[in-house]
Amino acid sequence: MHYYSSILETIGNTPLVKINRITKDIPALVLAKIETVNPGNSIKDRMALKMIEDAEKSGALKPGGTIVEGTSGNTGMGLAIAAVIKGYKCIFTTTDKQSKEKVDALKAFGADVIVCPTDVEPEDPRSYYSVSSRLAAEIPNAWKPNQYDNLSNSMAHYEQTGPEIWEQTEGKITHLVVGVGTGGTISGTAKFLKEKNPDIQVLGIDTYGSVFKKYKETGIFDKEEIYPYITEGIGEDFLPENVRFDLIDHFEKVTDKDAAIYTRKIAREEGIFVGNSAGAAMAGIVQMKDRFKKGDVVVVIFHDHGTRYLGKMFNDDWMRDRGFMETPQPKTALDLIEKHKNQKLITVRADDTISVACEILHKYGISQIPVVDGQGQFIGALDDSMLFQKLLQNQTVREAKVASVMLPPFPVVKTGESIEAVARKINKENNAVLMMDLGGNWHIITKYDIIEALS
Repeated sequence: MHYYSSILETIGNTPLVKINRITKDIPALVLAKIETVNPGNSIKDRMALKMIEDAEKSGALKPGGTIVEGTSGNTGMGLAIAAVIKGYKCIFTTTDKQSKEKVDALKAFGADVIVCPTDVEPEDPRSYYSVSSRLAAEIPNAWKPNQYDNLSNSMAHYEQTGPEIWEQTEGKITHLVVGVGTGGTISGTAKFLKEKNPDIQVLGIDTYGSVFKKYKETGIFDKEEIYPYITEGIGEDFLPENVRFDLIDHFEKVTDKDAAIYTRKIAREEGIFVGNSAGAAMAGIVQMKDRFKKGDVVVVIFHDHGTRYLGKMFNDDWMRDRGFMETPQPKTALDLIEKHKNQKLITVRADDTISVACEILHKYGISQIPVVDGQGQFIGALDDSMLFQKLLQNQTVREAKVASVMLPPFPVVKTGESIEAVARKINKENNAVLMMDLGGNWHIITKYDIIEALS
């Protein structure tokens, strides 16, 4: 029988998958290292286990201890999984820009999670760095991995990720593209690969609001570069010891918008469900396409899984609220009913009284209503303006039948008719039109639907 003694033995040996559609205009072969197949669905499982094992060997982490760490979610997941197997407690601090899915995932493994503000300096006592350090000092038998400065982080990738890529590409890799956060993945992998072939280009993906690119190019740590950003998992407002600038040949900055857009494109065009840093990396590759030539082999790290971003990059409303996704302009009559497509059409019978019709209009807050006969066929229409005039002239009309005062039935339009065609049928004689959807359900379209759709 072949089986693993624990889930920790399944970490690593992740596949390389060719990227096809997104890179169709890039002459190089682009291969993604799919780290989502790790048990914690991210590359951070590698370094989390390595940090714990090294701490156990040094005595820094003792049996029954508490692991306290500041994390954007993925490192915490790796630590939490290892802690379950090894019998440690976990307390994590994270920032309020991280997705709810990441926080919930950490809690699923029994970890305590403390959410801290993003928009504060690292040395601020409220920052997730500072809070984790304070807790590690206050809690008995606690150990803080400090993934940013713990060199076991980059060593995990020197020992695992780099050799895997070298073997999988048969030594043909020419470029490594990695989103840079703690720096462990890019630095450890780059160290191994450059020892094998110094000509391999290592390209780091940075984000606007982070200090990495300018520091690499000028040696200046510019605090003016720092401001809050949305992209998760990459960029920093300080210089972690794991970031080896001497091993990184170039930093490419990617906007929050492009990172989010490409996160969605990877799923929709490549069928690979990955997270925000992968989107940033793919956007960066497209921006850097002139760096690649035919025969090059580009390996890009896909760090984590898309399920951690369902409430963010994969949520249409979230994307629209931030201006990352244009709201498509409605084109047909079918588009005009989008906001009330699940609502049943309200009608009134021809043999109902005007009083009943007024009650229906008031109850549903509507201004016009189709009139149907006993078989449900449209035979007329009412609108509140006409009823208002009738009631002013003679209040006894309230007990008259709808059939005695109704207007001609609303025109019927087809689902594929243009907005312009629909608008032409709504005039002073007709305050609305009717449309049957593809499921056989009737809907009313008013001038307000058109105004709202075009505003």
